[in-house]
Amino acid sequence: MLTKAPVFPTAPASLPTTSASFPSPSQVASTVDPPADATTVLVVDDERSNLESLEKIFLREGMRVLLAPDAKHALELVRAHRVHVVLTDLMMPGTTGLELLRAMKQVAPDVEVVLMTAYGSVEAAVSAMREGAYDFVEKPLKRISIVKSVRKAAERQRLVAENKSLKDEIKRLAHREIVGSSQALRRVMDVATQAAPSQATVLVLGESGTGKELLARHIHERSMRSRGPFVAVNCAAIPETILESELFGHEKGAFTGAAGKREGRFAKAAGGTLFLDEIGELSTSVQVKLLRVMQEGEYEPLGGNTQKTDVRIVAATNRDLVAEVAAGRFREDLFYRLNVIAITAPPLRARREDIPLLVDHFLGLYGAKNGRPRMQPTRSALERMMDYAWPGNVRELENVIERAVVLSRGETLGEADLPEHIAVTAARAPAQLVFEIGTPLDEIELRVIRETLRNTKGDKSVAAQLLGISTRTIYRKLDGVTD
Repeated sequence: MLTKAPVFPTAPASLPTTSASFPSPSQVASTVDPPADATTVLVVDDERSNLESLEKIFLREGMRVLLAPDAKHALELVRAHRVHVVLTDLMMPGTTGLELLRAMKQVAPDVEVVLMTAYGSVEAAVSAMREGAYDFVEKPLKRISIVKSVRKAAERQRLVAENKSLKDEIKRLAHREIVGSSQALRRVMDVATQAAPSQATVLVLGESGTGKELLARHIHERSMRSRGPFVAVNCAAIPETILESELFGHEKGAFTGAAGKREGRFAKAAGGTLFLDEIGELSTSVQVKLLRVMQEGEYEPLGGNTQKTDVRIVAATNRDLVAEVAAGRFREDLFYRLNVIAITAPPLRARREDIPLLVDHFLGLYGAKNGRPRMQPTRSALERMMDYAWPGNVRELENVIERAVVLSRGETLGEADLPEHIAVTAARAPAQLVFEIGTPLDEIELRVIRETLRNTKGDKSVAAQLLGISTRTIYRKLDGVTD
């Protein structure tokens, strides 16, 4: 039978006995003010003499110390404080150190745990390390060894935290956001958000550069499959001869050069979303196989047996699929399978009021990416960009801003930082507004008034004369009051 060993060879005579009351679980035991970046260690032991001995050691090492008599109080402290390392006894009444370790990994997975174990229970400590403990130290403890173990655990915790923070920052910088507040964009986002929780296939239509993949990711992230993978395939970028293998996979020896088994994109997207971009470029033979997947929920890898699939398909194209069907280049039955919910990403010329927001977003993104201070656009540069037609849509605007951030020598983005064809074309082209069919009249009126005011530099009297309405009407429309 294992007995609870003393923490140190001889307990200090000045320490109170184990019958003394334990500290409150909300109490920070340190009586000194450690540095702001000091390691916080939580000591868990059911004997107060052991707690206070360890407390003195870590305080002398400049650490912040928390004390807990059992697992319950330890978990309360971890929830309330930023803890780097938990040092816990393995053998405790009630919840053991091993059980605390498991609970700790659920509550605070980034906290490192070091176990204190008596001779004879080393095997249990080794088992605990397989479950995530950083280290174990045997009793009776030696000051040097326990401090060394806790410091190394704290160092690992910080390295892991820094690595995670760096990955999060890279992900944040790389993450593409849907930026804008225009009515045209809001209508599309409302439909996408409403469709997201369903299992319905979504077809995203729109010109190149309008953000069709961003809409697909928006749908995935708000769906019941958000924990699953999002796998994107650009059907136009993969040669027709290997696209079938890319989508469905192949077995070893299925064709010349198939040296081994390869998993296709349908298998990789299992439980998640498969985004088929430029689906209008699919060959007829691949269209037939895709139709079978959508109808039967199964496919055959090249040279392999039939496999079930569990993916949601979101497809996108800049082609007019109705015209493609009429021309015999796209299967009608596949089109109807894909066209369950159709969403059209609006071109940038239909949402010009979003251009300042997009410019600000890309200036921040590429300034951070290139280590440059955040630039501010001049009013004249913004006007040039607002007047340009943007045939390449948001992607073209993004490229223009990245170029300006890299090549500009100042802290402002002026007309001189814009490509000549944008500055010159926009300067001589008359301002235009483009509306989608079905745009409410109130919205059209408001946008016309705002665009006219922009061209009159905010002069409402001149704007009213140009529009053939009263100045009072302009004020009412801007305030949201209808006639």
